[in-house]
Order: sequence, then structure tokens, then C-alpha cells
Amino acid sequence: MQIRKLNIHEAPPIDLLLLADPSLPLVKEYLNTGECYIVEDYKEIIGVYVLLSKSLDTIELVNIAVSESAQGKGIGKQLIIDAIRRSKVKGYKTIEVGTGNSSIGQLALYQKCGFRITSIDSDFFTRHYKEDIFENGIWCRDMIRLSQQLN
Repeated sequence: MQIRKLNIHEAPPIDLLLLADPSLPLVKEYLNTGECYIVEDYKEIIGVYVLLSKSLDTIELVNIAVSESAQGKGIGKQLIIDAIRRSKVKGYKTIEVGTGNSSIGQLALYQKCGFRITSIDSDFFTRHYKEDIFENGIWCRDMIRLSQQLN
């Protein structure tokens, strides 16, 4: 298994990216402005994330996704650790991530990886998405913002 930057001539794994964010226009925007990284297992893409520079000091981790068949094997954690490492190497001081209030597993994972909750963007998902999103039996309405200082 290897994590690498998506080559410029490779098609991005849109189906995987849409697992993390169901808005195709937003996913395309992330791909146009950020750097996409993939994890492959025997030439099959099983995970993805995108890094977006927000300022000279801050980078955002978006669209973290692992294929359903590869979930529960620690790949998501490996992707987050890889994103943190790459962000440090690039000289960023802070890495941020956002997730829905209903994303219980993701909230736990980010905190296990050293992120701390910094703010809540109330009604983010109801403002930016036409369809209601439900996860774990919870209506996803608010964006939970987390960050980590990179030393």
C-alpha cells in the first residue's frame, strides 16, 4: 500500500471523493485548487484526500474518503497522518479539517489524531446542500471545525 500525489494526467477518483462530500461542484473546486493524494493497494485506489492552502500558515484537509471495502482497517488514520506529515514538510503551522455534526466516527478519529474542536458553523450543510444529509440517524446540519498546530 502506498500514498502518493495524484499525477496531473490521472483521473481523480470522483466516486471516492463523493463519499466524503456529495456535492460534485464542491469536489471539482477542491480538485482545481488543491492537491489530491491517493492510497493504492495493488494498483486499486482505495483512499483519497485533498489538501487546500488557506494562507501562508494554514492548510485544510478535505475530502478524506476510504472505499467501503477497505474501511475499518486503519487507512483513514494513515491518510490523516500522511496529510499532517506533508503539511509540516510544506512549512504550514496549522492544519484544519471540518466535518458534519453527524459524523461521529470522523469526529473521534480526528481527535485521536491530535485535532481539537475550534468552532461550529451552524446550519452549514442546510445552507450549502440542496438535499438533507442524514448519518447515524442524525440530521447533518452543522460543520464542526477542528485544527491542529504543526510543530
